[in-house]
Amino acid sequence: MNTKIKTILFGLIFTVAILLPGGATAQGMPTYDNTNFISLVKQLVESGKQTAQMIKSVQFLKDAKESIEKVSSVVQQLRAVEQIAQNNQRLINVMQNDLQDILNSPYIKPEEVTRVAESFDAIVQNSLDTVDFMGEILSSDNLKMSDAERAEVLKEKELESKQMVSNIETKTKRYRDIISFRKMQDKVNNRETDY
Repeated sequence: MNTKIKTILFGLIFTVAILLPGGATAQGMPTYDNTNFISLVKQLVESGKQTAQMIKSVQFLKDAKESIEKVSSVVQQLRAVEQIAQNNQRLINVMQNDLQDILNSPYIKPEEVTRVAESFDAIVQNSLDTVDFMGEILSSDNLKMSDAERAEVLKEKELESKQMVSNIETKTKRYRDIISFRKMQDKVNNRETDY
């Protein structure tokens, strides 16, 4: 870069020296003072150095920005994976506790047990599929994706996972309400009357 600038400046000096023979001036033709010309050349050289430094700074900032974006993308991926794992743990807890209570309730009819189990099973199967897909996404060998694309897909899966948790909580509440209603109905129907 410096060699290029020096070559251009030498060319300028040489051109000026050829075009202005010693002492030749004409009306309208400016006269050049060697001191001012040398000062101009020095300013041009200094300006070239500053420009080169600015180009280096811009490249450094660009590289830094790309590094920050990569780190940010990885952090987003980790958060999404962590949230999906927490949501899957909540699904497992519901399956272990709430579903077992619902299925063991005497107020759930035998023909309903299969339907209840299947509705919960569909959500859990979807959750397991999400975990498998998440494994593929995180493995860069299987899918050629940028970190930003991977983070976006994981964010979508995180939202799906939250929706699954919401669905299973809604189903659990609905079945608990059914059990509660049938229990109250049973008490009303089987109370003893004092007539």
